[in-house]
Order: sequence, then structure tokens, then C-alpha cells
Amino acid sequence: MAKLTVPDGYTEWLTQLKGDIRQAQARAIVAVNTEMITLYWRIGRDIIDRQTTQGWGKGIIPKLAADLRAEFPDVKGFSARNLGYKGIC
Repeated sequence: MAKLTVPDGYTEWLTQLKGDIRQAQARAIVAVNTEMITLYWRIGRDIIDRQTTQGWGKGIIPKLAADLRAEFPDVKGFSARNLGYKGIC
């Protein structure tokens, strides 16, 4: 097999590309975390609103937790304890 000659500037470009990929990955992680935190805040607000306006009690929290975990088993944060904290129950 013939040895490939690396063009001028390739090594520098590769280094820059690797950095760009790492930065994009980091930005993606931050974006996902931001979206999840926003979601958790919304869930908490919705729980409080429904408790206040519709008279929902603390008893709904375990059912909500079970239903969410059944639908999204790989998503963390939907335990009854966590949802209770979100809803300040």
C-alpha cells in the first residue's frame, strides 16, 4: 500500500476540526441541560397550579411519577420525591 502524503495545512486543520467538534458537543450538552431544567421548572409550576386551582392533593404525585417513569424509563428526575420537590408538596 502506498504511503499517503499529507497535504500542507492538514494537521493544523485537523486540530482545529477536533476542537470545533468538542466545542459543539459541549454546547449541545449545555443546550440539553437547559431544556431539561426548563421542563422541570414547568412541571413544578404546573403541579403547583393544579394543586391551587383544581384542588389536586399530594396523592397525585406518586401516580404521576409512576406514569412518567413508565413512559420514559431512561429519563431521570421523575420519581415521586423529585416531583414533590418540583411541586413543593
